Amino acid sequence: MIFPIPDAKRRWPVESWLMKGKMKIRFPLSIAHLAVIFALLAGVALAQAPKPFQGTITAINGSTLTVKTDADGVYQVEVSADAAILRIAPGAKDLSSSEKISFSDLAVGDRALVKPDPTATGTTIQALRIVAIKQTDLALKQQKDREDWQRRGVGGLVKSVDAASGVILLTSGAGVLAKTITVHTVKATILKRYAPASVRFDEAQPAPIDAIHAGDQLRARGTKNADGSEIAAEEVVSGSFRNIAGTITSLDAAGATLVVKDLATKKQVAIHITAEAQMRRLPEMMARMLAMRLKGTTIGAQGGWGGNASAANGATGGQRSGGPWGGQNGGQGGGAPDPQQMLSRAPAIQLSDLQKGEAVMLVATDGTNEVTAITLLAGVEPLLEAPAASQDLLSNWSMNGGASAAEAAAQ
Repeated sequence: MIFPIPDAKRRWPVESWLMKGKMKIRFPLSIAHLAVIFALLAGVALAQAPKPFQGTITAINGSTLTVKTDADGVYQVEVSADAAILRIAPGAKDLSSSEKISFSDLAVGDRALVKPDPTATGTTIQALRIVAIKQTDLALKQQKDREDWQRRGVGGLVKSVDAASGVILLTSGAGVLAKTITVHTVKATILKRYAPASVRFDEAQPAPIDAIHAGDQLRARGTKNADGSEIAAEEVVSGSFRNIAGTITSLDAAGATLVVKDLATKKQVAIHITAEAQMRRLPEMMARMLAMRLKGTTIGAQGGWGGNASAANGATGGQRSGGPWGGQNGGQGGGAPDPQQMLSRAPAIQLSDLQKGEAVMLVATDGTNEVTAITLLAGVEPLLEAPAASQDLLSNWSMNGGASAAEAAAQ
């Protein structure tokens, strides 16, 4: 192309040749037109520039990192000697307290936020900056968060929400152990909600109090009163989940999926099982004890809990305060065992341990034909004799015993 000096009318005669002929074509372009074209081209370049992403380092080969993102994408990242590599503590809000580290300080399992170099060429992402969190630091913070949620937290199903006063009523426990908890929120309370089809705490997004509805599952952390019936919440996370009880009609271990016929809707539901799903099987005796407990039935004269359901409830009601991970007494001192602790102590299982035709109960992400399991319990045939109380039991256990939900803000 030839760009001569613009004429008095500020027109640029631009010459070009057709690929299939030798005919010369002239057409005028104003400076304004060129400005628009260049702006559009710049916009395309910016749109195609790689965006920052975060994930877990799964491999290190030479100067190349393999990073698996939270959305299950996998990227190869080339780290040059000029790239800035920083380390921050879990939960840090900015880089003010970060420290410079070398590439050799990175390790498999570390969390990494990668900022690609927008000027780099080639098919492999070139890192301009990497902000890392050490795996051991992350694990330590997660453990502290779990302990703090256990010590200062509550969980249950939302009974009602008063957005004007900031008060949320929860029902916690199940059967004769059910109780009401009042959650007080203020402007400073951090309110989050699980993302659709997600069970990850770190993917929860800020949401107003009026996004919380009756029937939602909710966890709150803050300052509790003496009997745990009220809490001044510092942080709240909620979500809409689905309770399903039914029989397994098919299994796909390779695809980590099973299909369950929902006893309530009589419809088939595809259940996806992720690595974060809690899966346990109740031993037969434990299942029968839980079923009797939920129905308020006395365990006879052979020991067990002793007394009647009301007395047993009174024996434990003032002692159970274990927050999100269940009660504290666990049936010690002759009191009734805490059903949520009984569930948490049931043997863990894998998808391959399940069989076609057996009954399961689960809490999953909200959905009609396809959901992701949060909690799945097998060996539940006796519990289906008290379905309503059993569903409440499982919902509360899902919120109270979930390690995946306790990932907290560490990421």
